[in-house]
Amino acid sequence: MRQPNGAFWAGKSVVVTGGAGFVGGALVRDLKQVGAEVRVVRSAQHDLRDPAAARAALDGAQYVFHLAANVGGIGYNRRNPAPLVYDNMVMAANVFEQARQAGVSKLVSACTVCAYPKFTPTPFSEDELWNGYPEETNAPYGLAKKMMIVLSDAYRRQYEFDSVVPMVVNLYGPRDHFSLEDSHVIPAMIRKFHEAVVDGLEEVVMWGSGKPSREFLYVDDAARALALAAEHLQTSEPVNVGTGLETSIAELAHTIARHTGFEGRIEWDTSKPDGQPSRCLDVSRAREQMGFAAEIDLEEGLRRTVEWYREHVADEELQASRAEATGSPSRA
Repeated sequence: MRQPNGAFWAGKSVVVTGGAGFVGGALVRDLKQVGAEVRVVRSAQHDLRDPAAARAALDGAQYVFHLAANVGGIGYNRRNPAPLVYDNMVMAANVFEQARQAGVSKLVSACTVCAYPKFTPTPFSEDELWNGYPEETNAPYGLAKKMMIVLSDAYRRQYEFDSVVPMVVNLYGPRDHFSLEDSHVIPAMIRKFHEAVVDGLEEVVMWGSGKPSREFLYVDDAARALALAAEHLQTSEPVNVGTGLETSIAELAHTIARHTGFEGRIEWDTSKPDGQPSRCLDVSRAREQMGFAAEIDLEEGLRRTVEWYREHVADEELQASRAEATGSPSRA
């Protein structure tokens, strides 16, 4: 497995937007370990929707990773379509333009599997990216992020500005966001099953039919892929980053139930949306162009994530949810 090259990163000035977040935290950790001088951009200090703030955030950087995003799960997407498209489009436009003006050597701007058309044949080939409209609940976010591919190509042709836009599949792992309403499927399931075990419930209800399939990439693998993209990718063409392995939502639920110790029934609420029918990537381009292949399989990644959740956030979130349900203040 190719790893980030310490000789390449030693002493490099790097800015990571969203560097305090889920993926950004893992990337910042890895870059520091190989000798990069990393500056984290947080939204509280730099609102990237403002061009001047974006320029201040990026000045002095040789390499920039743009990971900041307004993002959430399917429930969040349904409630916030306008902020999702506006915030992500404006941030991307500002980061590209201000990085160019600041003399950044290379920009890695992480795109998303949500940008693919709703009915893309599996495994998703990068050549299919423009052949249809995304799944409706994903479209505002996915299309906003998809514009980064256009930005990258346009800025490369107009200004010879070096940028790459890896297409990252669904991520999971420690330090994820575990809200029942707004998180992605794996953290939401982990929390729901854990709380069911604590409360002694015999049944857990999940959204949708359980029939759709997804591909999941462990956060540490994603961070490594982004570093390798900075080192090795030389094109504005999209490049899929994932495992190339598909798992049904029903199978995922049963696996997480086992890891959390839940032994009751799993019921499916088919009045709730399934989202895109299938997601699985053709990852051959990433392997060929930057030497990336995933290391952590889903079974091991879920085990690590459940373990981390129990150790760091489970009790606090359980108290908070119970307090919200009863209207009493949380002791957490």
